[in-house]
Amino acid sequence: MHHAPNIEDQFLLRRDFLQRVGMGMGSLFMAPLLNAAPGSGGGIPMNPLSPRQPHFAPKAKRIIHLFMNGGPSQVDTFDPKPELTKRHGQELPSTYKTERKTGTAYKSPFAFSRHGESGLEISELFPHVAKSADELCVVRSMHANVPNHEPSLLLMNCGEARLPRPSMGSWMTYGLGSENQNLPGFIALCPGYPIQESQNWQSAFLPGTYQGTYVDTRKKEVDELIQHIRRDHIPDKEQRAQLDLLQALNRRHLERRQNDAALEARIESFELAYRMQMEATDAFDVSREPQHIRDLYGGGTQGRQMLMARRLVERGVRFVQVWHGNGQPWDNHDDIEKNHRRLAKESDQAIGALLIDLKQRGMLDDTLVIWGGEFGRTPVVELPTAGANAGKKNGRDHNHWGFTMWMAGGGVKGGMAHGATDEFGFKAVENPVHVHDLHATIMHLAGFDHERFTHRYAGRDFRLTDVHGNVVRELLA
Repeated sequence: MHHAPNIEDQFLLRRDFLQRVGMGMGSLFMAPLLNAAPGSGGGIPMNPLSPRQPHFAPKAKRIIHLFMNGGPSQVDTFDPKPELTKRHGQELPSTYKTERKTGTAYKSPFAFSRHGESGLEISELFPHVAKSADELCVVRSMHANVPNHEPSLLLMNCGEARLPRPSMGSWMTYGLGSENQNLPGFIALCPGYPIQESQNWQSAFLPGTYQGTYVDTRKKEVDELIQHIRRDHIPDKEQRAQLDLLQALNRRHLERRQNDAALEARIESFELAYRMQMEATDAFDVSREPQHIRDLYGGGTQGRQMLMARRLVERGVRFVQVWHGNGQPWDNHDDIEKNHRRLAKESDQAIGALLIDLKQRGMLDDTLVIWGGEFGRTPVVELPTAGANAGKKNGRDHNHWGFTMWMAGGGVKGGMAHGATDEFGFKAVENPVHVHDLHATIMHLAGFDHERFTHRYAGRDFRLTDVHGNVVRELLA
């Protein structure tokens, strides 16, 4: 077959010749390593999003993280405290330091009842979620480091409160790749930007390919969700030819710059953007769902987000984070009864529908669903201070000493509550679970030994759990 000559080959320098020969020999030795999993001693695959095998068989092949921005109150949602009701309005015998001065015991304004065969106690705020009580693994003994939003958001999402670190979704995509090469491996469905903004889904020192793709779900139409997703002005064949030429020029540029990782990520993004034009239009268009499914999820931003999340993991996206509480967060320093009721009403039906829909489709067994915020709230009322809570005594302060999260599917035990806070719901006292322990457990469910799943950067092996964390085996099915 005749090939058009490359003009550069007519002026091949000795240095270029030796370099090409050396690289050719090196590729022979590197070939067996190209598809090895990161952190397992092998190299990076040719396609950074190609599916890879973890350390052992995973129970959770995909993850949906439902992030309740601002910190929901554990004693008003999934951790009932009868003693708090008895002591309402009284000084408690012990208090723990938070950001501000706090006052007397403040009972939950919401009733709790038992649900499912397990009899799991759940607040009246979540009647739809309660229908799947026997699927929930409720961790009532979570704790974090500080009672401040910014570091706690980064700790929960990235495993580190102060320094730039890859997010949990980036680690998962780095380790497992994606089952769909036409969509990003990690997508953040977020209406607006939260505190710390894109740091919550950053890839940090991991290759940029693994950073979360942000989608502003305040928009409803696919063309608004993802700009320039359609290409009405140019035929497919012509666009493919243009992109092939662009990629060839970019690859040549990359080779001359010693395969710079940031440049490599940018080149990959061009190719992914082209492939997304076909598949993303379908994945994000919830109007293609049957009416009874759309009715199950309900309307509003949360209904669309949850349905998008299901459609994305169904199409092979590895990690989807769904945000709730931006703009009007769960950070209720006052009017907690009114505000928590509103926030729960916005999200309950959609979350309940997601659990039911995944189970009906046979996907819940290998899809891990995680619910929670960056910390919880105090069982005592926050005292009125200027500019903080409008002089009211009906809200709660931040609380990192003890809070609640739950998981469902993906290899966890359903219908159970693990650990406990004290009798007032302030501090984790029984089987405490730190955020690092939660991350280690999630990694285990995804098939990774969190101590061996590392990335070398600046002369050190980094991991999501840093130098901490233990798998909470009591949560495993």
